[in-house]
Amino acid sequence: MTEVLFYHLQGMSLESVLPPLLEKSLERGWRVVVQSTSPERTEALDAHLWTYSDDSFLPHATWRASDAQDQPVILSIEEGNPNRANVRFLIDNAALPADCDSYERVVLVFNGDDDEALSAARGAWADCKARGFDVTYWQADERGRWRRRQ
Repeated sequence: MTEVLFYHLQGMSLESVLPPLLEKSLERGWRVVVQSTSPERTEALDAHLWTYSDDSFLPHATWRASDAQDQPVILSIEEGNPNRANVRFLIDNAALPADCDSYERVVLVFNGDDDEALSAARGAWADCKARGFDVTYWQADERGRWRRRQ
């Protein structure tokens, strides 16, 4: 069954949160697709993931790469699964993909300070619950550690 995790960003940027989440996914041996809603955002994330840390390397490519199928992390604006990922991250209000149930885990990261993003996340939550997915809600504590909330 697909597990859907909702990560509520509040006072945090996607650029600070996404790299550690991707690193944890790779440590577990998972392949990942990160779906955004614009080519510009995807290009900015592509540049950021190469430079976010002096002591870390996060192998990735965009969906445009000729060897996308071989990459552990793909940044995309499309619904496809070019690298046979078992985890899909949805950012910038990207909609749940039609093949949502083909993933082990879907991670919806949303900006809690944005009313539109909050509304989209609530709609996705209701949709996921109706489809029978295992749904959890995560929020960072005052130290920036993620905690599962009930």
